[in-house]
Order: sequence, then structure tokens, then C-alpha cells
Amino acid sequence: MPGDPAVIMLGTEATPQEINALRRELWLDRPFLVQYGHWFYSILNGDLGESITYREPVSGIFAKRLPITGYLSLLSFVISTFLGVIAGVICAVRRGGALDQVISVFSNIGIAVPAFWLGILGIYLFGLKLAWLPVQGWTSPFEDFLKSSRQALMPVILLAIPPIAVLARQTRSSMLEVLRQDYIRTAFSKGLRERGVVLNHALKNALIPVVTLLGLQVRLLVGGSVLVESVFNIPGMGRLLVNAAFNKDFLVVQGAVLLVGSAVCLANLLVDISYGWLDPRIKYY
Repeated sequence: MPGDPAVIMLGTEATPQEINALRRELWLDRPFLVQYGHWFYSILNGDLGESITYREPVSGIFAKRLPITGYLSLLSFVISTFLGVIAGVICAVRRGGALDQVISVFSNIGIAVPAFWLGILGIYLFGLKLAWLPVQGWTSPFEDFLKSSRQALMPVILLAIPPIAVLARQTRSSMLEVLRQDYIRTAFSKGLRERGVVLNHALKNALIPVVTLLGLQVRLLVGGSVLVESVFNIPGMGRLLVNAAFNKDFLVVQGAVLLVGSAVCLANLLVDISYGWLDPRIKYY
């Protein structure tokens, strides 16, 4: 993006001497590789740098924003996992039925409809027309649990809708493939109950693709949702990252990307390890 962080920070009325002094302080007058090496060395020493916009340590800013994002994303993660897997199993077991068709239609809608558009509709209907829920803001559940729950309800639902739709479709597809296997027919021929066959034999083997999708959602636990946090004016990591990009606060952007990337790598590692537990045929040597 065009522009100089030093000029943005000091304003257009700053003198060239002041701008050059700030550029030296921020290491912006060095070559790119030198800047990156200095930042990487600071990371190894536990220093993420100081925000240009907020003039405070980046780690302190993350410590304030990350719990908010983690709280909302964790709630949506649990809800979407539970409802998405259950919906997919129901669709697979009752394939072609009315419930399967209804869930499939809503799953397609959930994938296609933009989250910010649903957020605006929710604000208009539940916030402005019915006045049931607040339209913006954030309150810690430790300060006022009821107010916090009312403020978090719409963001959590919006964060959960796309994952529910994706997980339902993937679970349905995986379950249909497993239910066609010979050992499933053998289990039914032995007189086992449908619930036992589905939960104990089919579901566990069908969860590998689903767990892979769950691992991809972990980035939301750290990075947050830019659209949802912006629509509801929530001071989380997603909104922080967008503001930092517009303000050319590159140290905040670098720190956030590092944090999200580390979370994704850790999630992928846990997903790979879980494969061996879900399917004993998978071995790691």
C-alpha cells in the first residue's frame, strides 16, 4: 500500500527531520532484509515491537484483544461442530427424506449468504425493529454476564452459520460413503441397533474429513472474523488487523500474521495426530 508509516504517524505537518528521525527509530531506513532480521531477532527474545498507532507493546494489545476473539470464536466453534455433525449424520441416515432435503437447502444457503449481510439484517430486525438485542459493542462476561450474552448472541450465530453448513455437507458425504461399506451391512445383519451402528461404527470412520475442516476453523479462534467484528463494532483481533493494515501499523500486522500462522500450524499438527486415533489403520513411523 502507498504511504509512509512515519508520515501517517506524525501527520503531514511534520518536518523532514522529524520524519527521518522516526524512520530511523522504526528501522524503516534500513534495507528490507535488515528490517526483517531485526524483527525476527526481537521475536526470539519475546518482543513483538511497539505499535505505531497505539504507542504500546504489540503483545499488550494482543493480550487485550485475543480473549474477546477467543471467547466469541470458541462459542461458535463448539456450536457449529455440534450442530453441523448432527445435521450431517441425520441427512445421511435419512437420505432422500424431507429432513434431508430441508437441511441440505439450508446448508446451501448458509454457504452462499455473506455473513456481513446477515449481520446487517440481524441488526435491523432484532436490534432496531424488535429491540431485543444490542446492535454493537462488547462487554466482558466477568463484568456483566447477561449484557455480554446479549451482545455476543448475534455475532456468535453469524460466526457459526457458515461452519455449520460446511460441516453438515461434509459429514453427510462422508457418512454416506461409510454406510455403503460391507462391515456396516454386516453390523446391521447381526441385529445391532441403528443408533449403535451409526455412532460406534460409521461416525468415527467418517470423521477424518470433518476433523480436517475443524482444523481449518482454528484460525478464527486467533485471527477472528473481520466482517463480523467490523459490523458489530467488536474490538477483537480481526478488527485490529484491518485497522492496522489501513494505518500501516506493520508491526501489529506482522505479529498478528505470526500468531495466526502459528495457530494454524499447531492445529494441523493436532489434526494429523488425531487421524491415528480415528482410524487405527493410519500409523506414524
